[in-house]
Amino acid sequence: MITRRDTELVQRDLAAFPSVVLLGPRQVGKTTLARAIANTVAHCIYLDLEDPSDRARLGNTRDYLDLHRHRLVILDEVQQMPDLFRILRGQIDARRRDGRTSGHFLLLGSASGALLRQSAESLAGRTAYRELAGFDALEAGSDLSRLWLRGGFPESFTATDDDLSLRWRANLIRTYLERDLPQSGLRAPVETLRRFWTMLCHRQGSVFNAAELARSLGVSVPSVNRYADTLVDLMLLRRLQPYHANVGKRLIKSPRVLVRDSGVVHALLNIRSLDDLLGHPVAGASWEGIVVENLIGAAPAGTDAFFYRTRSGAGIDLLLLLPGHELWAVEVKRSSAPRVPRGFRVATTDVAATRKFIVYPGTETYPLGDGMLAIPLPALMQRLIARR
Repeated sequence: MITRRDTELVQRDLAAFPSVVLLGPRQVGKTTLARAIANTVAHCIYLDLEDPSDRARLGNTRDYLDLHRHRLVILDEVQQMPDLFRILRGQIDARRRDGRTSGHFLLLGSASGALLRQSAESLAGRTAYRELAGFDALEAGSDLSRLWLRGGFPESFTATDDDLSLRWRANLIRTYLERDLPQSGLRAPVETLRRFWTMLCHRQGSVFNAAELARSLGVSVPSVNRYADTLVDLMLLRRLQPYHANVGKRLIKSPRVLVRDSGVVHALLNIRSLDDLLGHPVAGASWEGIVVENLIGAAPAGTDAFFYRTRSGAGIDLLLLLPGHELWAVEVKRSSAPRVPRGFRVATTDVAATRKFIVYPGTETYPLGDGMLAIPLPALMQRLIARR
């Protein structure tokens, strides 16, 4: 059993807010986490809104929730009932009048954009947001190579062998292509969507070029942008925005895109083992992707993430703007004896970075000169968590 750090964070949010929205892709462990919380609460009810019998209980939603107004109500896959948010606002206000100021509703959802829009309109000032990703480098412990190969989805990471893990991820991808993407409004052929997703994996971490992708797929640029928007909304793709510093230099101004789970990258590219991965051209970009995702996930609330590139080649893989305007610059290397690239030195001077790190797959933290540290991924995550 791997204990999720987010369990304590969600419990803390429930103690402070009337409702908590827990976001995350399908099969990432939201329901498991919610049920673990439910086991610690004396009065709790759980409803899965993809289950017809549970949805039927909400046929007369107000009366049903009134009946359970003294309980914590957990609503899973809440994006299935978008009209529910307006009712929840009234329920929260009624419970507040009864003297209950927190811990009314825990809402779980798999589509971040739609849920954020719906809840922001109806539950403004009444909810906290928490994102649940897959297992990270701290939760995986010494199994960092396995985490890198298989990704952080719990069923994939804990599979008894690599083949079973790959089959699980292949089924997950198929579910998204055949059900979740069409349900999100995409009417493109399944094979086109698979090719698009696979092309993004081949270009992991690259600057997004919709025109190039559109030509390769034989579709329009607006279609490509719509495909990308949907993958972002389902929390499968990250757009990393450029950092626009006033440095008087020509900057790359398009976002970089990263498929958020390394195991999904490897499944779409048919990478079956760690040996296959280490010999594959995507290895460096894949390692950078898992580092970026883990660091963003460990950063304190209110942190903004960017990258920085100039047309002359100076760059920073990840810039974290922490609360208090501290700017942490991160370069990602796969080498066990990393060197500081000249472009990174130039770029950190351009942006006046507060802290400068080279993340590498070793176990020791040591100085590299000019205020730069070589540091393992888990150690840098611990530093970020300490800032929460």
